[in-house]
Amino acid sequence: MWTKQQTQPEAPAAPPVQSPASPVVPFAAPSASRLGSTSTRNSARLGASLEIKGHITGAEDLQIDGKVDGPISLHGHELTVGPKAKLNSEIHAGQVIVYGKVVGNVHARERVDVKTDGSIIGDISTARISIEDGAHFKGRIEIDPTKSQAAAD
Repeated sequence: MWTKQQTQPEAPAAPPVQSPASPVVPFAAPSASRLGSTSTRNSARLGASLEIKGHITGAEDLQIDGKVDGPISLHGHELTVGPKAKLNSEIHAGQVIVYGKVVGNVHARERVDVKTDGSIIGDISTARISIEDGAHFKGRIEIDPTKSQAAAD
């Protein structure tokens, strides 16, 4: 059969080849040029069980799923009215997206979107508007494209 041959002691195995270490990139805070993008904007939410009477003001995006009775001012940010939300409010914001019910005037610097099950009873003043089939709207619409341009300047 096979004969065992005399072998020399095995040389230690060479260390595994290591790829150059990839540099570690630390987390960086958003730069001032990116602060206006929606991906880095702060956002808040008022849940469905909340009922608020009073003035809401802020400098961040807001989603409301509960009931609000009082004016809302978001200084150019986005307001989303959730499907179960009921607002009795005068609204001033950059953009307004309505899935629920709004009773009151809506002033949006950039855009108003009234979704299929959304409802606005009141006047709308904006640069652009979209009202989907099935949405309810009763009031007047004032479209002024210069509002959006003035906001950009």
